[in-house]
Amino acid sequence: MLSQVLAKSTRGDWQAEPLTVHLSAALDAARLVARRTGQITFVARILPGFWDTVALADLLHDAGKIPDGCQLMLAGGPVWGERHEVLSLGFVELVADDELRAWVAAAVATHHRPLTNSPRSLAALYGAAPVGEWRARFAPVGQAAADELAEWLYETASAAGLPVKPLSVGADWVAQAHRELNGLLDRWEYGVDPEEGLVAVVLQGAVTMADHLSSAHGRLHFTQPMGPAFAARLEAAITAKGYSLRPHQRRAAAVENHLLLRSRTGSGKTEAAWLWACRQTATMHAAGQGVPRVFYTLPYLASINANADRTTRELGSADQVGVAHGRAAAYHLANAVCPEDGDAERVTAARKAVARQATTRLFKETVRITTPYQLLRAALVGAAHSSLLVDAANSVFIMDELHAYDTERLGYILAMMSLLERLGGRFAVLSATLPDALAELIEDTLAGTVTRTDDADSHQPARHRIRTRPHQLTDPAAIAEIAERLHNGESVLVVANNIRQAQQLYDELGPIARQLFGPEAAALLHSRFKRRDRSRLEQHITERHSVDRTRRGERLPGLVVSTQVLEVSMDVDFDVLFTAAADLEALAQRFGRANRIAARPPADVIVHAARYTPRQNSPGEWFADGIYPQAPTLAAWRIITAHDGQRVDENDITGWLNQIYATDWGTAWRKDVLFHRDRFAATFLDFTYPFDSRDDLAERFDELFDGTEAILTADRNNYAAALDRARGRAGRLLADDYLIPLPASAVPRARYDTELKVYVIDGAYSSEHGLTAVRDPGAMYRKEELA
Repeated sequence: MLSQVLAKSTRGDWQAEPLTVHLSAALDAARLVARRTGQITFVARILPGFWDTVALADLLHDAGKIPDGCQLMLAGGPVWGERHEVLSLGFVELVADDELRAWVAAAVATHHRPLTNSPRSLAALYGAAPVGEWRARFAPVGQAAADELAEWLYETASAAGLPVKPLSVGADWVAQAHRELNGLLDRWEYGVDPEEGLVAVVLQGAVTMADHLSSAHGRLHFTQPMGPAFAARLEAAITAKGYSLRPHQRRAAAVENHLLLRSRTGSGKTEAAWLWACRQTATMHAAGQGVPRVFYTLPYLASINANADRTTRELGSADQVGVAHGRAAAYHLANAVCPEDGDAERVTAARKAVARQATTRLFKETVRITTPYQLLRAALVGAAHSSLLVDAANSVFIMDELHAYDTERLGYILAMMSLLERLGGRFAVLSATLPDALAELIEDTLAGTVTRTDDADSHQPARHRIRTRPHQLTDPAAIAEIAERLHNGESVLVVANNIRQAQQLYDELGPIARQLFGPEAAALLHSRFKRRDRSRLEQHITERHSVDRTRRGERLPGLVVSTQVLEVSMDVDFDVLFTAAADLEALAQRFGRANRIAARPPADVIVHAARYTPRQNSPGEWFADGIYPQAPTLAAWRIITAHDGQRVDENDITGWLNQIYATDWGTAWRKDVLFHRDRFAATFLDFTYPFDSRDDLAERFDELFDGTEAILTADRNNYAAALDRARGRAGRLLADDYLIPLPASAVPRARYDTELKVYVIDGAYSSEHGLTAVRDPGAMYRKEELA
């Protein structure tokens, strides 16, 4: 009889799965998660039997699917309407230890729904109902099947060496579940010690991670390719080229625990971080911390994708490296298709790309390239996100180019770093220009030893010569100077602070570049392009102005006009930079795109005065071209004008940054970062109520980090056709080619299409210029919001 009881219904190519098969698979998956994660010291101190608790909870989590109503639903019948995890509580009497049983019950109950603080919580659905009502709602529960399941659970748990006792045949399983839920509410509903609450959400994450892994028939990697063998191979490859490890790389490789590395572009910063990671993974594994994952975080998708390509090449296996960001499937699709592919090939590639993204979401790979904001999402915990926290425990984090000027997001990242350190994490923070003020904040945030090192003794040549201009970047004098450089046959990068100015500059300068060097010689890049057009532009710019071309001596002249989307995301090299004034960290990133590997004498980086204007949503504050705060931008302007005509490298810029952060503005900056760090910790990382619904926090998080994208009215039919080419996420991935990121001010003019589940705008757009205007229904086009 028990063999006929189902856990999973037929889904696509997957056959219906018997309950005992699924519970056995979940138990096996729990053991795999334990082996991969290792002992989490903080958790083990509060709950010594943590991994046994996880195993027991996974064994029991779906036991409540035995009622006839649930079985009928799984066989294709009507919706049952009750929660199986509530009835699963009737079987936790299996656990021999009372304290351990309470933890098991909590994990079983919350593997789908919150326990409290929501109309959809278990407390709201069942907490006030008497046992008689429960019996009526769950009936009929076949006693013979339940008794047979109880015997099977005991035999299976005993064979696995878990601390259990026999269950009573003929027990009142509904009444036992009722008692357990009331006990859970007594323990958790009114708050617990936050440290105990943190253990609770980690437990929930481990149980759901194993459940999802077994349900998807997934697998985990148990080797870390970024270990001692890779370090030896990396050093051998450098030696084979006639070089040796640089001093800062050797120092990074010898650091135990956290690292702060200040290293100039082209100095081997990434290799230094890899060597550091290799040491950490080896020592952590030897200490019983499982198979530590390596997370390499970068702030922008283009740089993440480029880093993933490079890491894959160096490690020698695409299967070892996961890409974890909102558009990871698009990355895999771009790597799989060719321009000549037809619809059938693209559909097949889209399905494979979605499948590859799904394996990363199941935490398969032990090396991940991601954004810091994906790590922050673990703070939402609950059944949907707590497994992110478990996956990040006992891991190694390389944080490349944290943005100090964005005080809110920096504060949030620091708060999350503190939490992940408590769960066994180790951090390396890398930057070409790491100011002392940021280094001190990181040291204040992390409890463990933090080692600072830099490449000051590597004696690299200066790459840039600063020039300043008192007029704005759009001034006729600036246009004439840029045109002169084009006539000299140079590759020219122009970086404007806002999209409107970038489009204006491109319209004036693009025809000159095309007339001189051909139709492919001019490009405009900003954030308001359709995804497919932006990918095409990024590929074109990277191919035409790549660092590899510089190394091969095949440089091409031309023009690229961009906003800050290029300054931190693309490995390109130009002869000269023209830029609007911005804060010094943004300028340093822009400088880095000229003479990138010091293959030529110092390149001119020409900075133009900005225009300061207020923002509608920031009364009393002024911003350079509406983008960068006035105080740090003016401070940077004063410093660079004092060094007009001089050679400069990143070490000089670091010293200048320290001057800026030592001002009153810097004092206010530090206070602002600490405020946001502490607010994020208090709001998202306080686990006094670990099993509360966090739906409200999820909405706030999405508002902070998830922008709005829309399609053009003219693309609606194309979008619908793309959705129809493939079912589910593969069709959505193909349709995503038409999405355009919207500025916040344009969102009110978008309408939500309930049929296609996408926002739609009436906008002026071209593949060359991107989005140039959005209009209200029945109104004139408005351009100002695109700045």
